[in-house]
Amino acid sequence: MSNTPIVYVVDDDVGVRKALSFLLVSAGLNVRLYESAKAFLDEVKDPGRCCIVTDVRMPGIDGLEFIRRLHGRGLNVPVVVMTGHADIPLAVEAMKAGAIDFLEKPFREDRFLEVVRFALVCDEKSVRKNQELLRTQARLQSLSQRERQVLDGLVAGKANKMIAHELNISIRTVEIHRSNVMSKMEAKSLSELIRMALFLEVATGS
Repeated sequence: MSNTPIVYVVDDDVGVRKALSFLLVSAGLNVRLYESAKAFLDEVKDPGRCCIVTDVRMPGIDGLEFIRRLHGRGLNVPVVVMTGHADIPLAVEAMKAGAIDFLEKPFREDRFLEVVRFALVCDEKSVRKNQELLRTQARLQSLSQRERQVLDGLVAGKANKMIAHELNISIRTVEIHRSNVMSKMEAKSLSELIRMALFLEVATGS
């Protein structure tokens, strides 16, 4: 999968697909077109860096159900829904389900591109965060059980002496384990080490 971001346009109206494709390509963006949510879900298994622009009302799988199915597959990509004025309540419901924004038709070209670029930036940040999470998890898994215990003590704000007492080891042994933890986690300071541990805790809910 290329690192170049893609804008997926999912709409049953061929005229809308062509018009948005022309606009996006003219703005220097990569585009892929799908006539339905089903066509997208059947073909795209790994969307890569992207955002999805879709109509909230489509035959078969509508925009709201589309978002639910994406999340059901673990594809938490930014989705922008397009809507007519009468469908704004449905668009609001779609945002509650995870859409990043909605555009009421007819919309200005500059507004459309602004929303799409914002969605792509959000996706890039999400990708970087996931990559950082995976790297940090791998480092954490390299720790021994005792090193994990020392790390837990440090995150809890305990001094070396208290950690040594609780684990029934010497302060010197705690210092050695602490040094190993810093090295394996690639932390330059205690504060950075604690930030890593808290990042993992928040990201994984553990």
